Amino acid sequence: MSSVLEALPYRHVLTLPNEPSAVRLARETAEQALVEWGIGLHRPVVDAALLILSELVTNSVRHAAEESPQIMVVYAASGSHLAFAVHDRHTHQPLLDRAGTSTGLGTVVELTRQLGGTAAVQGDADGKSIWITLPL
Repeated sequence: MSSVLEALPYRHVLTLPNEPSAVRLARETAEQALVEWGIGLHRPVVDAALLILSELVTNSVRHAAEESPQIMVVYAASGSHLAFAVHDRHTHQPLLDRAGTSTGLGTVVELTRQLGGTAAVQGDADGKSIWITLPL
């Protein structure tokens, strides 16, 4: 995942309290960053990307808030790709290939793949990040 991120010249990092208001703030920040980077919000993939981002932040709020009072959202883009990650300190690393489509995470993975993108979990000493990369 780091090689993909290195190829994306636009980056922004946002740290938020892991509470319901984080969903709106993460989404609004994504919209602002995309506009600043010259990526039009009218692109069909942008609505889906914002939905995916909202679901990932919601998932962290629901399942990781006790272990992770803050979350970090990383946004990155180029003229041809958009990537973002939601990082929390919860140690559980979900298996994305086994996420059922009836779950929020399963829907995220399925939608990401339908859009030609990738989804990955990256663990580290401080928890995990779920990365989404989408072609623009």
